[in-house]
Amino acid sequence: MVVKRQLEPLLWLLFSAGGVFAALLMPSLLLLFGVAYPLGVVAPPSYEHLRAVLSHPLTLVVLFFLCTSSLFHWAHRFRYTLYDGLQIKHLNGLINVFCYGGALVGSAAAAYVLLQAR
Repeated sequence: MVVKRQLEPLLWLLFSAGGVFAALLMPSLLLLFGVAYPLGVVAPPSYEHLRAVLSHPLTLVVLFFLCTSSLFHWAHRFRYTLYDGLQIKHLNGLINVFCYGGALVGSAAAAYVLLQAR
């Protein structure tokens, strides 16, 4: 008897990791770079300092994981919104390709941008 392996547990893992990681890091990044620095509440770091931080490999890995996990979180949530919420079950294959393919393309774009920042 051949056991058919499902991809579903991996997708739920990416969904939950993306949600937790985005909930922990995104608010602080948005607060700093979207509110505090532009309004002058906190003195922004110099260009050289940001460049030094972005050139560190650990920073690149964290930013890549943040982008990738957020995209897969979006893909899984959007897929189930269309599948269960709007009852578009007959287009399940197309929805999967659109959602997870979009997350893969976005992840590749994030990798390209982060590698160019080095």
